[in-house]
Amino acid sequence: MSPNALPLITVVIPLYNGAEFIERTLRSVMAQTYGNLEILVVDDGSTDDSAQLVKALAGQDDRIRLIPKPNGGVASARNLGIQRARGEWIGFVDADDIWDPTFIQKVVDRTVFCSDSVGVIYSWAQNINDRDQPIPGVHVAAITGNVYATLLCHNFLGNASATVIRRSCLDRVGGYDSGLRAAQAQGCEDWDLYLRLAESYDYAVIPELLVGYRKLENSMSGDGHTMARSQGIMLDKVRSRHPEIPDWYYGLSRSSFYLYLALQGQQYGQVEAMHYWRQQALLAHRWATVLRPSWYGSLRNPKHQTKPTKPTKPPIGLRFWATVWTKVILTQIIHYLLLCISKMIGLKRSPQP
Repeated sequence: MSPNALPLITVVIPLYNGAEFIERTLRSVMAQTYGNLEILVVDDGSTDDSAQLVKALAGQDDRIRLIPKPNGGVASARNLGIQRARGEWIGFVDADDIWDPTFIQKVVDRTVFCSDSVGVIYSWAQNINDRDQPIPGVHVAAITGNVYATLLCHNFLGNASATVIRRSCLDRVGGYDSGLRAAQAQGCEDWDLYLRLAESYDYAVIPELLVGYRKLENSMSGDGHTMARSQGIMLDKVRSRHPEIPDWYYGLSRSSFYLYLALQGQQYGQVEAMHYWRQQALLAHRWATVLRPSWYGSLRNPKHQTKPTKPTKPPIGLRFWATVWTKVILTQIIHYLLLCISKMIGLKRSPQP
């Protein structure tokens, strides 16, 4: 079968002053073993050499197209990519993350077994540093089907670069919310979209580490207060659509997210931020906080933690995989518990359009 007989997959890369990493990101996409791709790099008003680097690579690979636009934020850049996309599935990768060469091929293989109810396919991700080396932190889960109740409490996907989404589903739910930037609350655009998709569509998983998620102290995910505002706006939107959800359920979501922010502070050696977000987690939902293993991880002294700029051993070995599968199993147990709770409170997903 010729490459053109295979389904076209669109890759959307939002870019803003990403000269340091965009070439590595693009080369990881260009190196995909699945060839029938269009690669849309949406330049969100960069003022560095990003666009020139993309143009140079586009001269080597005619699948790459640079789309310039005035600066409007990551959500508006992704939305423009969606508007210009021709593929029936769209993969998103941030301009500093990288993909394993087999990522898209495994997604395409997975679509063969997906029903029309599946709108999102995701894979696992490994945190990496500025040298593409693995550092502590993986984003792993094996949750499939109806994931809404669990996703509301915890963004188990972990980042925006680990998903490939059916184009028709994106059109129906309206894409990313670009209004978060105007509210000075960027950071949860991907989580917000994932929730709106999960209201109507099922999720499928590829249980392999196929994404390198770059963790840098100056990244958007390192700004705790902005991220917290973003999550608050997202939860308010959910509340308006689902008045049947009790307040304590939102407390579960906030406590989980605040613990994540506390661990971020710990990882970067920001002691004040770590203590602040630990306290906020307790205020949001005390029992849910102290029952989480991450609560006890957040009690360790930051000065003993490995900062994200330092490499660790590659993700191999019995201890590493024991940790991964323990996390997967615990997440699965929590998922089933939350499904039961969602039935008790009468939470219902919207029918597929």
